[in-house]
Amino acid sequence: MNLGDILSPPQIKADLRATNRWEAIDELIDSLIVAGRLLPAHREPVTAAVKRRETSMSTGIGFGIGIPHASTDLVTEVTAAFGRSRAGIDFDALDSQAVHLVTLLLVPQGQFQKHLHTLAAIAKVLRRDDFLKALDAAQDSESILRVIREYSGQR
Repeated sequence: MNLGDILSPPQIKADLRATNRWEAIDELIDSLIVAGRLLPAHREPVTAAVKRRETSMSTGIGFGIGIPHASTDLVTEVTAAFGRSRAGIDFDALDSQAVHLVTLLLVPQGQFQKHLHTLAAIAKVLRRDDFLKALDAAQDSESILRVIREYSGQR
């Protein structure tokens, strides 16, 4: 599954305002609600699931990347939101560096293999220098999505 296949412009925040991982998670969940990918009534339980997972171990994987995620029965298909922070976010990352790219991933309960496969695919593309440079140059949500689609199709 490619990240570009599960994103739309409303699910992308070109300029995250968050200064910490908790605010970033809230902003990205808001974008899923605005995009119609998550019901407003599901905001609190989904937020709690993602933050519970994040509390167990930071998903700031290093290299300026954070991939907060959770399994939940409140989505029926893999759902994602993407955000970019030019200022950087304190994510308690493994390398202690600020996070500039955040991908929020929600996977239906019981789809553990799909969850792992999707996480690995996202992490792989997010570490490519040419991809990172193209993302940095992207001006808005639509252009970020074009970059993601162009690069996520490449293996």
